[in-house]
Amino acid sequence: MLIHLPQNTDMQKKYFVLLLLTSLLLTTAQFGNFINRVKDKVVQKSTARADNKVDKYIDKTLDKIEGKTDAPIVTTETDGNKGSNFTSFTKYDFVTGEQIVYAEDFSQEAIAELPLGWNTNGSGEVVTIENISGNWLRLHKSNLYLSANSKIFSFNYTVEFDLILQLKNNGWMYPTFSAGMMSTREEATTDNFFLTDWNKYTATVATIYPQENNNSKVKVELSKDSKITFTSEVKDYGALDQYYGKPVHVAIQVQKQRFRMWINSTKVFDMPKGVDTTYKMNQLLFKVGQTNYGEEQYGVYITNIKTAAGLPDTRHKLIEEGKFSTTGILFDVNSSVIKPESNGVVKEIATVLKENPSIKIKIIGHTSSDGDDKVNMDLSSQRAAAVKTLLTEEFKIDTSRIETEGKGETEAVGDNKTKEGRSQNRRVEFIKQ
Repeated sequence: MLIHLPQNTDMQKKYFVLLLLTSLLLTTAQFGNFINRVKDKVVQKSTARADNKVDKYIDKTLDKIEGKTDAPIVTTETDGNKGSNFTSFTKYDFVTGEQIVYAEDFSQEAIAELPLGWNTNGSGEVVTIENISGNWLRLHKSNLYLSANSKIFSFNYTVEFDLILQLKNNGWMYPTFSAGMMSTREEATTDNFFLTDWNKYTATVATIYPQENNNSKVKVELSKDSKITFTSEVKDYGALDQYYGKPVHVAIQVQKQRFRMWINSTKVFDMPKGVDTTYKMNQLLFKVGQTNYGEEQYGVYITNIKTAAGLPDTRHKLIEEGKFSTTGILFDVNSSVIKPESNGVVKEIATVLKENPSIKIKIIGHTSSDGDDKVNMDLSSQRAAAVKTLLTEEFKIDTSRIETEGKGETEAVGDNKTKEGRSQNRRVEFIKQ
């Protein structure tokens, strides 16, 4: 068996210069002994380093033969939310649905295992990533994944998730990443059959083609009866390579046939007939394409998955019903720092307040039951205050029109024993005064 050692051009140049210098010095007899010692050192060091590389290569090869899993790649970048400017999302008009149908952040899942209830034709494992908060599901090339959801999405719903593409140019094409919705009708949403025939009924799937030099692309395909019925125009999303190794927020909004998709603040698609409504969607799928990169050379991760039914009418809820509640204002973990992807919801509230200058509101923060009661109470108060600050400073709403309060986990609207219930409880309410 031939073993090919990794090449290092810089090291080869250094060795060449050193050997050239040695050859020149050999012409001078008085330096003969010195040169011989240098040559010996060069040989010893070269042999030691070569042996070390051979050992690593053999260990890695044996690990694969023995079925050992490569350790997940971790990034040395700081949290992707840090340094994000809320104003960079000023054109972001995505608003999450009203009622949580499915939620998954993998916080309750075992590390190094596929999440409970998920299915795949390959492998996947929950991991943590250095300097980035939360648990993440690592996806592998040439594999398809079905979520643990089993509920119908209805015809109006939203889908959100965070994505990390840990990619570094090494001469090969990057793996594609696909995400979308599908229908399994009355059949089980994680049946093995759908791992190969995921578009047996209907499906809408967006595929990201990561590249370098601002050349990344995205397209959407519709399927029905196991056949692709429509392929969208291929859209540019050149900003993607700026986020390799950092979290990217993906959001999809479906209004019957209308399909809209955002990557961070950019609306990539707004297709009037981007969804086939023959059957109601009831499953999420994620897929990673083929690549020549080894498993240790790339990483694809997802988390904070949320599907919510209904499209909230902020104006009607707040003005006529006197109360608007949303899970669409997102915060950093255990923090009152508002994530920039919350802009769509906050902007809608600000618009309603500007159109109705006599109205005053109270902002109430709520949390799930995770963590300490007192900490949750304080955190909910701080988050309500942060929303007020954003409305007054960013959107110029008079501070005298807004009161704030935190109620922690005391007024749950969902079952704290379920992921969906906890997600529904992490909300912000706006009450007309």
